[in-house]
Amino acid sequence: MNNHDFELQGQILNQIPTTVIAVDKDFKIIYANIAAAKMTGVKSQEDLLGKHCYDFSHNKQCRTPECCVFKAMEDGKMHSTRGQTSFSDGSIVYIEQSSAALIDNNGNIIGGLEFVLDVTQRVLDEERLAEQSYTIREMSTPTIKLWEGVLLLPVVGVIDSDRAQHMMDSMLNKILETSSRVIILDIHGVASVDTAVANHIIKITKATRLMGCECLLSGISASVAQTIVQLGIEMGSIKTTSTLSDALEEALAIINLEVISKK
Repeated sequence: MNNHDFELQGQILNQIPTTVIAVDKDFKIIYANIAAAKMTGVKSQEDLLGKHCYDFSHNKQCRTPECCVFKAMEDGKMHSTRGQTSFSDGSIVYIEQSSAALIDNNGNIIGGLEFVLDVTQRVLDEERLAEQSYTIREMSTPTIKLWEGVLLLPVVGVIDSDRAQHMMDSMLNKILETSSRVIILDIHGVASVDTAVANHIIKITKATRLMGCECLLSGISASVAQTIVQLGIEMGSIKTTSTLSDALEEALAIINLEVISKK
């Protein structure tokens, strides 16, 4: 390989936006591309050469057996990690790092290679999406106090495993908070019920019963009732009503209250 080839390789590595650093077995930097200089906050690539990599960037794996570069130099395999890293200029970013062994022409491991990508914006976006998803789940499964000792959870849309678990958590926490004796699970807004949805509902009602609270299932339409029968789903001892008003009347009776129309 002639000098022109080496120069071309250097130009290619310098145009890669991903940080590329090579270290010897003492973790001293023997190569760094332009992206590495920008990420670490130094003026040029030369400012990194001969220095320890952990002098410019530091995370909780640095100088421990969990370090990706250390692992790569130990077993010759690729290792990756993701997390916060602080740099010598005081900046803190989230990075994805992959490390591989640096091998000479004789097949000997003489150091390690680090490939580092700044994923700070991606992590912030993921956190924002998680917060939005949590807010949407809270809004879609509101446990409402109808009366002293009576709760209502209206359900609209599709019930999957994650939503069913959130519904259960919301109901149980509200039961514990209010010491309620009855909760109405209204599924009038659920378009269809299959075996999975029915099983989720059965689990929810069993969990509330263990908390000493009776669960009433309301809003069962004719089509949903037919589906449950056709699928052969056994609803057990779950009390059901076709309308929310019927469920409320039943709930009040359980807590020894009676609604009397005023003439």
